[in-house]
Amino acid sequence: MPVAIITGASKGLGRALGAALARRGWDLVLDARTAAVLEETAVGLKRYGTRVVALTGDVTDAGHRGELVAAARALGSLDLLVSNASALGAEPLVRLAELPPAGLRAALETNVVAALGLVQEALPLLRTAPSGAVVAVSSDAAAEAYETWGGYGASKAALDHLAAVLAVEELGLRVWAVDPGDMRTDLYAAAVPDDNGPRPAPEAAVPGFLRLLDERPASGRYTVSALVEAR
Repeated sequence: MPVAIITGASKGLGRALGAALARRGWDLVLDARTAAVLEETAVGLKRYGTRVVALTGDVTDAGHRGELVAAARALGSLDLLVSNASALGAEPLVRLAELPPAGLRAALETNVVAALGLVQEALPLLRTAPSGAVVAVSSDAAAEAYETWGGYGASKAALDHLAAVLAVEELGLRVWAVDPGDMRTDLYAAAVPDDNGPRPAPEAAVPGFLRLLDERPASGRYTVSALVEAR
């Protein structure tokens, strides 16, 4: 069975992707920082008959990243790495004039530095997979200028470029940066707590990610809206 590592997998998009892959028979290594919520998610996914390893920790910890890859190795392979864990840098978001440098560093550490560290740890396994792939979960804030989203958007723009360079350097892999679009998640609620407008559930973005896995287009940056509309 194929094996995927998904970070930030206890809820939101990470959990939705995990459920979709579990229904397809994938074995999973899941990461999140809150043990109780992660374990609840893992128990739910095991009902699909798949093997699920849930490891509580922070992706900024190199030791934890090593544990995630070791768990995939113990399952037999690593076919897909999804860097979904994200940090905003400030909760709620603030204008750049008010963004603490420590907040920007925290966003970069989680969204960029840790993502690269996990890729580096996982590359030996990904390179040996018949169809190894890396998904970097991006944001429209990486490409558009939205008030108060500067620090988070800058970190996601850096992640996009990291993914683009990785694709050039690792021609045997597919490397996709994916903008899932607006979603009703705890991350968005923390970013803009006063915005109660309707937004789709994370599950609505899953078909776009599955299309990438099914059709394996060239490495690059994709939006879920374009992937779904083109079907």
